[in-house]
Amino acid sequence: MNRRTFFNALAAAPALGLLRPGTAAAELPKAKITRVRIYRPPNLNPLFNQSNMVVTVETNIGITGIGEGGAKDTLEQCAGTLIGQNPFRTEALWQEAYIAWFYPPGREKAHALGAMDLALWDIKGKALGLPVHELLGGAARDYCECYATGGARAAGRTAGAAIEPEGTRARDDRSGVSGVSPDAGRRSRSAGCYDTRSVIRRAEQECKDVREGVGPDGNWCIDFHQRFDLNDALRLCKAIEPYEPFFVEDPVRDEHALQDIPKLRQMTSVPLTHGEEWGLKWDFNKLVENHDVDFIRSTLPNAGGITEMMKVAAICETHAVGIVPHFTGPIATAALVNCLSTFSGPVLFEYNYGGRPIDYLPECLDFKNGKAHTNQRPGLGVTADMTRLTHDRRSDRARPPECLQTA
Repeated sequence: MNRRTFFNALAAAPALGLLRPGTAAAELPKAKITRVRIYRPPNLNPLFNQSNMVVTVETNIGITGIGEGGAKDTLEQCAGTLIGQNPFRTEALWQEAYIAWFYPPGREKAHALGAMDLALWDIKGKALGLPVHELLGGAARDYCECYATGGARAAGRTAGAAIEPEGTRARDDRSGVSGVSPDAGRRSRSAGCYDTRSVIRRAEQECKDVREGVGPDGNWCIDFHQRFDLNDALRLCKAIEPYEPFFVEDPVRDEHALQDIPKLRQMTSVPLTHGEEWGLKWDFNKLVENHDVDFIRSTLPNAGGITEMMKVAAICETHAVGIVPHFTGPIATAALVNCLSTFSGPVLFEYNYGGRPIDYLPECLDFKNGKAHTNQRPGLGVTADMTRLTHDRRSDRARPPECLQTA
């Protein structure tokens, strides 16, 4: 070896080391999905958009992931696309489940797809011994502030009576947010038709009372519950501007939102949020991109799972739009903490469980003093007592459906 060859070899050695690093300490094992099981919790919520159906995804390496959401039929269909697949290829599996059938998923199937996706991320975190938020870039906050849905009224008053400002403080201690959430969409059980004009007059007074109750530094929000057409929504938004709500939720009907909210944004100064019924990001990306909303109500598993929620968060971060996810099941809420603790923009959770224990989830959400905290438990950080759940054996999937089988 001559002098030039020797020095060239010395110079190339460090570069070779960079090109061929040592084996990473955290390496994903080879794995396949072997079975998907579906369970009904003791307090099953029959509403698909707030479903707390429990789903588990089993693998041949002894790791089982847990998710939540969907309905029996949609879960069965989504489960069929997972069997035999690598559970760590979350993006590829999401895309396959999305396009594998004739019709693109509606919101019902997106909910089930999201439940499966939660379980896949749980598997990945458990395999690496890390919480999901560490896999998503690490937490940007240690906790997410929460608020409880509902108003307050004086004892003895009817549901239509004015909100009692003195009733707000007890709710503050439970929810962590100084204020309440009056509901402009409610009506008396004995009422005939929904009289928007009388509702607007009543809601205006209630909002005034709430502002007085929480004081100048308190926060409060109001839900219009999609009860109003554009003209009535505008009237109420203008009427409550002096009382400075934190946001107005669902001001118009969802089917009109893409047309009406941009107009409303130009005519009122109150912050707007929408989307508790939204599913995939294509339902609302234009509203975010055009800065027509200040917050979105997109949640899990409705958005299609963690895989899609992180894309939603990226869109919101790009356009300085906050995220106030609609309340959901307890496992999905734990997944939301893992997702949105990594989000750099404003985050506020609607959370209605308070400090109540959930008997079939001995470990789930770390909720304390109105805050949902991150933790270092692997995966979603959820442990389920399966003996308290009802197993729907007829819905188990251990092989792909015939139309997807390749051998």
